Amino acid sequence: MESKNYHRTITVDAPAAAVMEKINRVDGWWVAKIDGNTEKLHDKFHVPMGSTFVDFQITELVPAKKLVWKVTDCHIPWLKDTKEWKDTEVVFELAETKGKTSIGFTHIGLVPEVECYENCKKGWDGYVTESLVKFINEGEGMPKKF
Repeated sequence: MESKNYHRTITVDAPAAAVMEKINRVDGWWVAKIDGNTEKLHDKFHVPMGSTFVDFQITELVPAKKLVWKVTDCHIPWLKDTKEWKDTEVVFELAETKGKTSIGFTHIGLVPEVECYENCKKGWDGYVTESLVKFINEGEGMPKKF
């Protein structure tokens, strides 16, 4: 049986370059206070969420097309394997048509077989399909404050 990575596709009312800029502003749609840089290839950033944290490095960046964040470290204390996200990748693939942009969001490694899947799926659904969309379309997302 083939594992299915978590994936969502959303469409927003903005050109791809503007969408990429908003995705890079992680504090505008995911977590209100992060550490590090989120704009250039090889940038590293730390996303603290109370006793949970995730560290990322930007490993691929094609302006207005594709962005890949690799999880370099994490601590998710409510999981048996607190490092379950380590070495997974978060991928944004953009395609612009007539001023609208389709965003394919995939968390490679977040599959139904892992403990975090159901809870993490709900989390990404909220952050990506609601907060990120709101941030891009309306200029104000709903980042979590810790």
